[in-house]
Amino acid sequence: MLKVRGKVPFPFGRVRNVLVRSTNWIGDVVMTFPAIAAVRKTMPEARITALAKPWVAELLRLCPDVDEVMLFQSPGIHDGLSGKLRLAAELRARRFDAAILLQNAVEAAIIARLARIPVRAGYDSDCRRLLLTHSVGRTREIRRVHQIDYYLEMVKALGFVSAGRNVRLNLGDDYREAGKDLLRRYGIGGGRILVGMAPGATYGPAKRWYPDRFAGVSDRLHEEFNGETLLFGSKADHAVAEEVKKYAAYPVVNVAGRTSLKEAIALIARCRLFISNDSGLMHVAGALGVPLVAVFGSTNPVTTSPVGEKSIIVTKGVSCSPCLKEKCDTDFRCMDLITADEVYEAAKGLLASVL
Repeated sequence: MLKVRGKVPFPFGRVRNVLVRSTNWIGDVVMTFPAIAAVRKTMPEARITALAKPWVAELLRLCPDVDEVMLFQSPGIHDGLSGKLRLAAELRARRFDAAILLQNAVEAAIIARLARIPVRAGYDSDCRRLLLTHSVGRTREIRRVHQIDYYLEMVKALGFVSAGRNVRLNLGDDYREAGKDLLRRYGIGGGRILVGMAPGATYGPAKRWYPDRFAGVSDRLHEEFNGETLLFGSKADHAVAEEVKKYAAYPVVNVAGRTSLKEAIALIARCRLFISNDSGLMHVAGALGVPLVAVFGSTNPVTTSPVGEKSIIVTKGVSCSPCLKEKCDTDFRCMDLITADEVYEAAKGLLASVL
């Protein structure tokens, strides 16, 4: 049981206007949804506003338990000391009763304190315990659990009632229409099986399976299932996606760095299968219920495995994995041992179950 330092229990009866400080990365945001759902279940009449960086804001807009999204524009108008003071003033004007800090950095606690939010709750990470009115002890054990439980157990320690661990992105008609328009733009269609791949990954090359093996899987899906492959990712992933395209014997479409997050979500929702390294878009595909093959090397599937019942993890239990390093300083065996045949067989099994 996590311990909470606070003079009084969390004052649920007096809280009507709640700020939730979101995490900063796509996958992390997806994994916070059960914690936000617990806040909503416990205080159904409260107004919940999420404070988020622009590149993850679209995900929070899809969260059914969030009423409003405020942007933390850094880089932008909230840069530097003057920018943080500007943001604190904006928050102060909104007269929030409480702030739930899902983001771990001391900056989140400083801004909430400067905003004069009377109740400030979160993990006691990054030396911020004295800035919080309700600090939750971040134990060694809690850092080893799945990230969904990491966030969910924090709010449960504060007294919030869990609404479960399920994460599902339910898209509206605007997403469905956007998906159709994007397929037309890229010349995709004709009744073929759409396969999404995310060959890149934030936090260095140690998380990336080989481009030629992604290409090999893409070719076999084309030959045996009439698959058409769409390559996803950020601008930083465009080059590695071009490598996959270079190795592929059949045409693939590279949209990495060419879509907004909303457009990427709309296209992923159209896929019948998604194959990915451990990445933010992997978590999006899982939350959309898309059948998913996730390739893990340097990172830990115990803590960051994808959500969704139709997910298969391909990983090798080598002695040095998970190392959590950006770059491999040995022989990259955690990825080298994962063959294209192995990933293809996992993908084939998933397709067979849904076609």
